[in-house]
Amino acid sequence: MFLAVLRNGSTLAASRKLGMSQPTVARRIEVLEHETGLILFERDNRGFQPTEAGLALRPLAEGLEASALELAEKAKELARPRPIRITAYPANFSPRMTQILSDYSALHPKTRFEMIPSVLPLDLAAGEADIALRIVMSETDPTLIRRKISTARFTLFGAPSYAEKRGLPATPDNLDGHSFVTYQRDGLFSRHHDWLIRRLAPGQIIMSFAEAELLAAAIRAGRGLGIMNLKLAEPDEKAGRLIRCFEPPEGLSAEHLMLISPKAYKRAEVKEFTKFFAPRYATIFK
Repeated sequence: MFLAVLRNGSTLAASRKLGMSQPTVARRIEVLEHETGLILFERDNRGFQPTEAGLALRPLAEGLEASALELAEKAKELARPRPIRITAYPANFSPRMTQILSDYSALHPKTRFEMIPSVLPLDLAAGEADIALRIVMSETDPTLIRRKISTARFTLFGAPSYAEKRGLPATPDNLDGHSFVTYQRDGLFSRHHDWLIRRLAPGQIIMSFAEAELLAAAIRAGRGLGIMNLKLAEPDEKAGRLIRCFEPPEGLSAEHLMLISPKAYKRAEVKEFTKFFAPRYATIFK
C-alpha cells in the first residue's frame, strides 16, 4: 500500500493499480502513519509527495516487498506437483515396465514421471533422482529405503555363429580355447570382468566395452563369449540369437533393488507409487 502510493503519486492512482477503492487506500495510509508516528506523505493538490521519513523507509519497504514476492513464488513452487524422477539402466525401461507406469497414471492422472536412463548410479541422497532401479554388488547407502525386486543372475552367452565354429564351454571351470568380450567402465562394478580374468589366459579377452549395448551386440555378432543378465538376454535366447553356455554361477549373482531417497519418500505421491510399483515390477523378473 505504502509503495503503491509512493510510486503512483496519489491514493487515487494507487487504488487503480491495486484494484481497490481510493478511500480504503487513503485510510490505510493514515493508519500506517498513526502506527509509525511518522508523516510519510505531504498532501497537496499535486497528490501525495513522500516526506524525508517516507523516502527513508522506501528501501526497507522494497526489501519487504521482495521477500513477500519470493515467499509467494516459493510457496507456488512447493504447491506445484513435482514429477517422480526414476533412474535405471536404459534396458530397464522396457514395455512391461512402462505399462506399469501407464496403469498407475490412469489411476493418478496428476502424477508425472521423469525417466533418467543412466548406466552410472545417480546420487539419490543429493537429490539427483527420487527412485533408482539398480543391480548392486556392494553395500548401498544405509540411509536409502530398499525394496528387493529380485536376484539378478548372470552367465556366459554366445551366438550360434560362434558355437558353430568353436563350440561352447559346458562349465565355468574350462574356458580354454575360447575368446571373450567384456564390459569395463570407470565407477561401476567390475565383478564380472574380474571373474573372467581369474579364469582366462592373457589374450583371451579380445574386446572390452564401456557400453553394455555394445557388449551385447558383439556377443550376438559372434565376436566372442560374454557375460549377460539372464533377463536381458531372454528375448535373444528365445529367438535363437544367443545360446546360454551353462547355468548361472553363484558368484555372478547380484541383488536387484529399488532404492528410494528418504526425502522423496516423505512425499505422499512417491510413497503411494512405490507401494503400487514395486510388487508389479518384481513380477517381471520372476
